[in-house]
Amino acid sequence: MRTTLAATAVFAALAASAQADMARYELDTEHTNVYFTIEHIGYARTLGIFTELEGAFSYDVETQELGEVAVTIDASSVNTFNDRRDGHVRNQDFLHVSDHPDITFVANGGTAESDVNGTVTGDLTILGVTQPVTLDVTLNKVAEYPFGHKREVLGLSMSTTIQRSDFGMTYGVDNGLVGDEVRINIETEAMKMD
Repeated sequence: MRTTLAATAVFAALAASAQADMARYELDTEHTNVYFTIEHIGYARTLGIFTELEGAFSYDVETQELGEVAVTIDASSVNTFNDRRDGHVRNQDFLHVSDHPDITFVANGGTAESDVNGTVTGDLTILGVTQPVTLDVTLNKVAEYPFGHKREVLGLSMSTTIQRSDFGMTYGVDNGLVGDEVRINIETEAMKMD
C-alpha cells in the first residue's frame, strides 16, 4: 500500500511539473475568426461567422504538449450577412440561443504529426448536446509580436466537419433544404499570457 501511494505521489508530481512547463495562451479576439459553411438546397454553400468568443489553452512550443483548451462562443453573435436569415439561425430551428446561449469546445491534449501539423480532439457542445470533434491544426508561426503588446504569439489555422443532426439540429435535413454537414474553420492569433 505504501509503495502504491508513493508511486502515485511521484506520478502526480511529474504531471504537475509537466503542466508547469507549459505556457498559457489566450485567443486574441481581434484576430480570431470562427466561420462555417453549409449547403443551401444543393445550390451553393452559405457562409456564417461568430463574432463574439473567448478562449485559452496551455502549450509547450518545444515539446508540442497541449492542455486545458477551453473556448466559448456566444451563439447569438452568429452573422450570415442577412438579417432575416440571422434571426432564423438564432431561433429554435437551429441554434435556439434563448435556451442555449453558448457553444463550447473543451480539450486536454493533442497529437502532433509534424513540427507544424497535428490534431486536437475534444468535446464540442451545441444545443446542450456534447459530441467528440477532431480539429486538424496547422501552426503557422510562433514569434514575438512586432509591435504593440510584444508578446509571443502563435498563429493557428484549424478545421473540422460536423453533422449538425448529431447535436439534434435537424431542421431542413430530411427535405434537403439545408445541409447536414457543417464545415468549420478557425483562424486565430493566440497571445502568451504574462
